[in-house]
Amino acid sequence: MDLRLSGRRAVVTGGSRGIGFAVADALAAEGVDVALVARTAETLQKAAAQVSRHGRRAVALVADTADDDAVRAMVRTAAEQLGGLDILVNAAARPAGSGPVPDLAGLTDDDLRVELETKLLGYLRCARAVAPYMLEQGWGRIINISGLNARKSVSLVGSVRNVAVAAMTAALAEELGPHGVNVTVVHPGLTVTERTPGVIADRARARGVTEGEARAQLDATTTVGRLITAEEVADVVTFLASPRSVAINGDAIAAGGGTPGVVHY
Repeated sequence: MDLRLSGRRAVVTGGSRGIGFAVADALAAEGVDVALVARTAETLQKAAAQVSRHGRRAVALVADTADDDAVRAMVRTAAEQLGGLDILVNAAARPAGSGPVPDLAGLTDDDLRVELETKLLGYLRCARAVAPYMLEQGWGRIINISGLNARKSVSLVGSVRNVAVAAMTAALAEELGPHGVNVTVVHPGLTVTERTPGVIADRARARGVTEGEARAQLDATTTVGRLITAEEVADVVTFLASPRSVAINGDAIAAGGGTPGVVHY
C-alpha cells in the first residue's frame, strides 16, 4: 500500500530516542522530511544524522515543550527549513515510571503537576503552534503518543495524564477535523526501547527473580506473548500520519500488543 507520504513534512517531538526516534525514522523511510525535536543537542544531532540515511531532510531542533515561546520558535524554524508542515507527532514526555506507585498520602501536587505540564500542556502547545500551517493548506495530521495507563487504574498520575491527552485529542479532532486536519492518540504499552534492559533489571531486583524471568513476566502481559517494539508502534503512527488514515479522527488506538482479559468497544 502506498501511504502517499512522500514529500510530506513532519515535526516529531521527543525525537532523539525511544518511540519518538522510531517514528521519525519510519516517516523518513516513507519519504517524509522530518524535524526532530528534543532538549539535548548531542543526542538529537546523532538521531537526525541516522534518520537522514533515508535520503530525506532530517533537521535537529532543540526545544523544551514546557516553554511556549520555545515551542512557537521551534515550529517557525521547522516550517521555514522544511517549506511547511503537514504532520505533528507529539512524543516528548517523561517515560512511565517503573518504580513503586505512591499511595494517596505520599502523592504530592507536583507529582501530577509536572506530568500535566510536560505531557498534556506540552502536546497542546505544539498542536496550537502547528495548526495554523495545517489549516491554511486544508490538510494535516496530529498524532499524540499517550499510553495504556489511560485504561488502567494502577497509577493515578499515569492514568490522569494519559486520559487527559485522550480527551484533548478528541476535542482537537472535533474542531480541526472538518478542515482536513485529523487528530488521533496512540496508546503504547510497555515498549521495547533503549530503556528496556534497565526496566527489566529493576523488576528482577524488586521481585527477586532472574532477568529472564522478569522479561517473561512482562511478555505475558500482552496477548501476542511478547513486548511490542518502538518500531512496531512507529508503524501504526506512520499509517495515522498518512492520507490513508482519513477514516480515523479523535479516536484512541492501542498499540501495546493486546491486553489480556479486557474488551474495548
